[in-house]
Amino acid sequence: MEAELIKTEEVSFDMIYQQDKAQIDTQIATAKAYPRNIQQAVQDSIATVTMDVETASSCSYALPRGGKTLNGPSVHLALILAQNWGNLRIEAKIASIDNKTITSQAVCFDLQKNIAIKVEVKRSIITKTGRMNDDMITVTGNAANSISLRNAILKVIPKAVVDKVSKSAKQLITGDISDETKLIKKRTTVLDGLKNTYGVTEKEVLDILGKPSTANITGEDLVTLIGYAQAIKDGDSTADLIFRAKKVENQNKEEKVDSAKLLLRINQAKTKEALEKLKKDIPEDDLDTYTVYSDRLKELSNPVNTANTNPGNLP
Repeated sequence: MEAELIKTEEVSFDMIYQQDKAQIDTQIATAKAYPRNIQQAVQDSIATVTMDVETASSCSYALPRGGKTLNGPSVHLALILAQNWGNLRIEAKIASIDNKTITSQAVCFDLQKNIAIKVEVKRSIITKTGRMNDDMITVTGNAANSISLRNAILKVIPKAVVDKVSKSAKQLITGDISDETKLIKKRTTVLDGLKNTYGVTEKEVLDILGKPSTANITGEDLVTLIGYAQAIKDGDSTADLIFRAKKVENQNKEEKVDSAKLLLRINQAKTKEALEKLKKDIPEDDLDTYTVYSDRLKELSNPVNTANTNPGNLP
């Protein structure tokens, strides 16, 4: 078996900078020589997003915020627009990872207009069971890259263009719902899809839309529901956060109450043995409570400090 030869070479920062600069200069020159045709770019984008219902459905997302629904173009629509808009240099990468968050950084550079936008997106890597494993951190990082890239692209391409293409996609999503029979059929398809894919119940759908019954769900509501599903699929949110927000909020309140009680018991512990028994009750992801526990353990381990912090124990 032949030995594998690995060649390494030190490359200076200046050399890398000059290579990138030369590449960008070439791209700018090409963009100036072949400027984009805006009307053609819009037409090509519309043609792409309306190829089929599946593609059109992937072009928007929806998220509940403050009792209202926030709708917007998805990363899939942003990429379609970037491809047809042309003369763009786009990039997304992980900028940093710390104990609690992962940060993505994306840049969209319009080579023709000489404008560049940089966007950062942070995502939590802490769950109820503690810090995510490496595989899940990678998945979360990829989702953060998609979101930051979308935001950067949509800050460069004019909103009027984005809205026009997005409107065409939404019209295809609902399809022909000109009569009640067709609307009922489309409504059933969407509700069954949410139930089978994400376990969303009819009641949860009605609660999030604020409707008394499924008969009141309109074509616009269907676009919103499809947007919710796309947001879950893209990693922007989860089914629990969208459709079960109140339940999750109540659970968080209960956890905060339990955490407050645990902190009180930690501070009231008189011996190391009593304190160490409480360690098993600290959630793995509750770094703040664990810090209080560690500080209290140091106090109890040092008789001098314990006496100073508990003057009532002095004779």
